[in-house]
Amino acid sequence: MELLEAHVGPLIVPTLVITEVTYLLGSRLGADAEVRFLGDLAAGNLLAESVAASDWMRIAELVATYRDLPLGTADASVIAAAERLGIRDIATLDRRHFTVVRSRLGDLTLLP
Repeated sequence: MELLEAHVGPLIVPTLVITEVTYLLGSRLGADAEVRFLGDLAAGNLLAESVAASDWMRIAELVATYRDLPLGTADASVIAAAERLGIRDIATLDRRHFTVVRSRLGDLTLLP
């Protein structure tokens, strides 16, 4: 929550992550939390980032490389989008996966 309040500008959320987040919010915290998240998307506080055609092969490569984690498509889409957009700051609570994955950009900064 502090990240959303302290971060200047909107956060980018890959579309493949939106489904995962709404499921987790709804199942663990209830509909109100899910509705707030969707409201942040609607208000522009979070920006949905589509998967670019060039991302799919990178996602597949990451899933294959880190199959033992397993990384998964949604998390791999975060790395692919970050690489494409030149972003090193990743907002995640999933440090287990994101501390292992190596980005083509070099070291990633995990927030919060």
